[in-house]
Amino acid sequence: MAVLSLFRSEEDAPDPQDGRTAVIDIGSNSVRLVVFDGHGRLPAFLFNEKVMVGLGGRRDEDGALHEDAIADAVEILCRFRSLCSAMDVTDLRTVATAAVREARNGAELIAQLQEIGLPVRLLSGEDEAKLAAMGVLSAIPEAEGLVGDLGGGSLELARIADGQVKECVSFPLGVLRIAELRKSGKKGAVKRAIAKALKSADWIRQCEGQPFYLVGGSWRALARVDMHRTKFPLPIVHHYVMKPDRPAALVRLLARIDMSKLSVVPSIASQRIPNLPDGAAILSQLVKQANLGDLVVSAYGLREGLLYERLDTETRKLDPLIAATREEGERQGRFPEHGDLLNRWIAPLFAEESKTDKRIRLAACLLADTGWRAHPEFRAERGLEMALHGNWVGIESNGRGKMAQALFTNFGGGVGVVDELVNLCSEEELRQASRWGLAMRFGQRLSGGVAGPLELSKVAVEDDKLILSLDKGDAELYSQPVAKRHRQLADAFAKDAEMRLL
Repeated sequence: MAVLSLFRSEEDAPDPQDGRTAVIDIGSNSVRLVVFDGHGRLPAFLFNEKVMVGLGGRRDEDGALHEDAIADAVEILCRFRSLCSAMDVTDLRTVATAAVREARNGAELIAQLQEIGLPVRLLSGEDEAKLAAMGVLSAIPEAEGLVGDLGGGSLELARIADGQVKECVSFPLGVLRIAELRKSGKKGAVKRAIAKALKSADWIRQCEGQPFYLVGGSWRALARVDMHRTKFPLPIVHHYVMKPDRPAALVRLLARIDMSKLSVVPSIASQRIPNLPDGAAILSQLVKQANLGDLVVSAYGLREGLLYERLDTETRKLDPLIAATREEGERQGRFPEHGDLLNRWIAPLFAEESKTDKRIRLAACLLADTGWRAHPEFRAERGLEMALHGNWVGIESNGRGKMAQALFTNFGGGVGVVDELVNLCSEEELRQASRWGLAMRFGQRLSGGVAGPLELSKVAVEDDKLILSLDKGDAELYSQPVAKRHRQLADAFAKDAEMRLL
């Protein structure tokens, strides 16, 4: 087993680039371990385990954590430490938030963890807010507005603009605290608590009408309820968007239904269900009182923010979708830089497209050679699955739909619109994505996936013709299979196919 950096002095600690990175997050509701593989713009998730220890709700009247709560936390943290060692993690960071920060004996828990080799960074409320906002920026670089991270013990808010985290604040308004307010029986207690909090942070008014980015397990669970009720066609909660009136509707829904029925909603931990009404109440009041815009769910928050804060400025500027698809293409494809070259080769056919579509097309091209190891009968389905359910960020459901159609066509699924995508994209968008796929398929057939033929040829639309121009030395590459795909692509553009020698 590897020796973790946390067992060494800072001087002897290995370079984080030499191994895997992990984060242990000791929260008020849960204790979680996430292991990341890679150290680039967006490391891949290698392992993710959450245990609902509930530290925030297991305290004495004087504010001390129960002894059994501490014992439970230490037990699971010992497991996490051992798993990290077995997984060759060389850079492990352990952080604690509101439950430990506010407990009278929180220092005792931190001392016990120090003794077993887990030094803990105790985060302030402002630290939490900033890291959550950085996590959002890592996955949604263009995000501007207000970030809210709802935990068991606290609510953190941060304003983001121009790719930077601006003002930050933390309030003792987690779902466990709101439950205590409700027990007081005072009507309007939640409304007054939110109003008092917003009044103390005047800068939040700058976010009126702007998006509100939702971080935290309670709000993700709430979003999954909404996805289930609206029959949203994708199971991906990240970047799910709700209109500002949805939280109030969810408050009404949760007030009248049998909560046990929510167990049928996919991917909601049973321990989260009792907290859903309080999470909805907080969200509804925040949106109403701060006059916020669309609600955008972020699966990325504090833990990912810890990684993002250590990146240099140039690495932060990298597009997370393009970085991830390029890495996947290099790992699974046959030829280095194939996707970038293929995208440049087909680009003249789509010169009038928007910047957004050009970006999605590039992502599709970067994945265009990843299905070659799959059985030929299932390559098209693999393309759909990869685009729709892959762990991509920096892409909305509409973009996933376009990428899925392009890869489906590229991998031989045909030129027809895929039925399951019509709820994500318009038919014209899907037809255009199918043209991307045909162009990618044509370029791959011509070149065999290698660089030379693409570098020495070009495609273009001129009047009523879709023209392939080849170097004279490559004329023999234009065989019957290539000519067939040329005609298919030309038909999709309602043009005639023509080959010219340079």
